This record gives sequence, structure tokens and C-alpha cells, in this order.
Amino acid sequence: MKIQEMTAAERPREKLLARGPESLGDAELLAILLRSGRHGESAVEMAHRLLGLAGGRLTGLFEWDSGYLASMEGVGPSRAAALGAAFELGRRFLQEQAPRTLPIRDPAQINSLMLPRLKGLGHEECWAILLDRKSLISKMVRMTTGGSRSTVMDIPAIIRIALENSASSIIMVHNHPNGSPQPSRQDIKETQTLRDACSACSLRLLDHIIISDHSYYSMSEEKIY
Repeated sequence: MKIQEMTAAERPREKLLARGPESLGDAELLAILLRSGRHGESAVEMAHRLLGLAGGRLTGLFEWDSGYLASMEGVGPSRAAALGAAFELGRRFLQEQAPRTLPIRDPAQINSLMLPRLKGLGHEECWAILLDRKSLISKMVRMTTGGSRSTVMDIPAIIRIALENSASSIIMVHNHPNGSPQPSRQDIKETQTLRDACSACSLRLLDHIIISDHSYYSMSEEKIY
């Protein structure tokens, strides 16, 4: 059914304005971002199709880059850009909401802070979280971006940035897109090397936390290094 054929109460945009965004389903919200459909397919039908291709999960849509979205039938660059912008705003909103003004005491705080940034990514990212002497976050830096299976820590760059920002300690974070936060042998080896490098420069490596979409792994809690 074309959106023009729907009653005013059924149209996603009008429904949102009348009842609020929480009254809409995922496909209806996506349809508003898509703005219009194409010949033979309404915006709502296109949204349902995209969700179906993503396994019915919004996370699946988040994993697609703008180029892949744009190549999908009926989407194109303009709609792909609108969807990509909405996804990124959502990430930034959640990350902004996460507490950054409290002392870091446990890995759960870091997971809450970083999960909005890393959830749903199809590639690995490695972040350095710099702490001052009061265990407050002074800076968060994305150090490297890798493929779907691995990223390599740039240890000299991590040490340099920590010293340049007068950090007292460091927490490393990276994600595993495959769903399991268990560390690989390379993860453990690189963490041990970074720990030794930090010690030589009067820095402390407090933890290396690996985040997946539904859980996390703290090397400090597990006493890996």
C-alpha cells in the first residue's frame, strides 16, 4: 500500500507527530528516514525489505557501510546518507549520555561507555582511554581500525599520546565483531608488551577490555597479565 493511500493516523510521519516516536515500529521509523518509496514499493515496504535483509535486526543495518546501503535496490546515495547520519547520531547520543565525570573503578563502567560506539560494527577498532591521577577520563582516542577479525595495537603511538596528555594510566579497549569477547593469543601478547612499555615510561596499563555486542572480557579481572 502506498503511503498516500493510508489514513492520516496510519502514516508514519503523522503518527509520530500525533503519538510520539515510541508509537512507531522499526520499519515505520526507517520509512521516515527513507522519506519516499519507489515505483511499486512504498517507503514502509522498502523499510521492511531492508530489515528483512538485515535479519530483522537494527544492528544488522548498523553493520552495513554507506556504500553497501547505497548499492541496494531502491536506496541510492541520498537515502543511504540519511540512514548513515541517523545511525551515527544515535551512537553519539548514547556515548554522550554515558558517565565520564566519575572515577573509573571497574570494567563495567568502560563497557557502558564504549558499547554505544562499538556495538554493531563490522570491523575491529582499538581505543586508548587515558586517565588522570584521580582515575578520571582525560581523553579517549581511537588508535587503529582493522578488519573483521583483527586490529593491531600501535604501542609506540599509544605511549606517545599518553605522555603528551600527561596521563597517569591507560585502559585499552577493542571490539570483537564475531560475537565472542574471548581474547586471542595475539590480544594477550600485545597486551603484555604494552604493559611492559607502560611500566618503562612510568605509566600503568590498568586493563584491556574486549567488547562484543552482548558481553565483555576484562583481562585485569581474569588476571591474564
